[in-house]
Amino acid sequence: MIHQTAVVDPSVVIGEGVTIGPYSVIGADVTIGAGCKIGPHVVVNGPTTLGKRNTIFQFASVGEACQDKKYKGEPTTLVVGDDNVIREYVTLQRGTIQDRRETRIGDRNLFMAYVHVGHDCIVGSDTVFANNATLAGHVMIGNGVILGGFSAVSQRCRIGDYAMSAMCTAINQDVPAFVMVQGNLAQARGMNVEGMRRRGYSPELIKQLRQAYKIVYRQGHRLADAIAQLEALPEKSPELSMFIDSLKSSQRGIIR
Repeated sequence: MIHQTAVVDPSVVIGEGVTIGPYSVIGADVTIGAGCKIGPHVVVNGPTTLGKRNTIFQFASVGEACQDKKYKGEPTTLVVGDDNVIREYVTLQRGTIQDRRETRIGDRNLFMAYVHVGHDCIVGSDTVFANNATLAGHVMIGNGVILGGFSAVSQRCRIGDYAMSAMCTAINQDVPAFVMVQGNLAQARGMNVEGMRRRGYSPELIKQLRQAYKIVYRQGHRLADAIAQLEALPEKSPELSMFIDSLKSSQRGIIR
C-alpha cells in the first residue's frame, strides 16, 4: 500500500488500509489515520495528525511550517479530522506559538485546487472552499461555510456557520452566520436562503432568519441596538440564537 518510491520517516504512525503514492514524502511526527489515501508527489510534514479516510491529491503540501516571519521553527501542529478531500496544490500549514500552536480542521471538508489555509486557523466541518480560496493566519471558519473561488479572508476574521462568499470576495471583517457576502471589499448581500432550503429548513424558520437580517442590515440600527432587538424577540430558534451569537462574538466588526 506504500509505493516503493515514497519516502516515509520511520517515526510515522500509519493506520490500517492507508495508501501512499509514488514520490510522496512523509516527514517525522506524522500520524495517518486508517483508510487515508495519499496520492503521488504529496508532502506531509509534522507534527501533523490526519484522521480517518482523508484523500489527498497530488502536489498538496500538508503540515508544512507556516509563512509567518515570526515563526522560528518552534514545535507546532496541524490536526485534520476525518473524511476530508484535499485537492491539487492545497497548502495546509501548522500553527505558531504566538497563538494556539495549532491549525485545526474538522470533518468532511472539500478543499479544491490551490486552496491555502494559513497558520492557527480553525476550520469547522462540512465546508467547501472553491479553487484558490485563501485564509490568512488566525481565521475561524464555522460549519457548513462555502467560500467561492478566489475568496480571500484577512487575518483574525471569523466566518459564522453556513455563511457564504461569492467568487473573488475580499473579506476583511467578520461574517455572521448564514449571511452571504460578495465584492471587493465584501458587502452583505442577504441570507443564504438556498443553503437553508437544501438543509431542510422550514419556511417559517427561513422567514425568521430573513427578518433578523433586516433588523441588522436594513433598518438603520446600530449593531448593539439591533442585537438588543433580536434578543428581545419572544421566540428564538437555535438558528436565530446562532446568528445572534455570531454578532455578539465579533471582534473585528461585521461586514455590513
